[in-house]
Amino acid sequence: MINTPVTGYERVPTGIGVCGIQRVPRMDEVDRRILNILQREFPLAAEPFRLLAARVGMDEGALLERVGELKEAGIIRRIGAVFDAAGLGFASTLCAAKVPVGRLEKFVEVVNSHRGVTHNYLRDHAYNVWFTFIESTGEEINGSLSDISEETGIIDIISMPVKRRFKVDARFGL
Repeated sequence: MINTPVTGYERVPTGIGVCGIQRVPRMDEVDRRILNILQREFPLAAEPFRLLAARVGMDEGALLERVGELKEAGIIRRIGAVFDAAGLGFASTLCAAKVPVGRLEKFVEVVNSHRGVTHNYLRDHAYNVWFTFIESTGEEINGSLSDISEETGIIDIISMPVKRRFKVDARFGL
């Protein structure tokens, strides 16, 4: 997700013909273990990080410090539940925008200010900023996209509403 200026990041290959922008931090085995548990077995409890810390063999403060460092490095973008938006009656869309490099930071700041944006990423393509949007209705999404265009001056935003859902498991074995 693009939350900060593009400076300080480096391009790394992320797929055929696609480049992402991300930091390349160093992680040790404890970081990998924490990430694996966070992705697959996050404790549903009043104090989940205390339980997670016990599983990893450290105190809660040290674990929270590591999680904070992983978040700061861009390895962890968010910790939260993933819901089936359509199953809950929401509309969703994938958007692609053509944003000049000099206007990226402002555009992303405006996009990220909308509560319905779940994540976004930079692509090495003419349509270089992609983001997902979830709202109560398609009309609300369209209204928000109009607001984004008006506020940023970026008018080339393609909205591709979900027609058929494909489940992709985005957990990574570390």
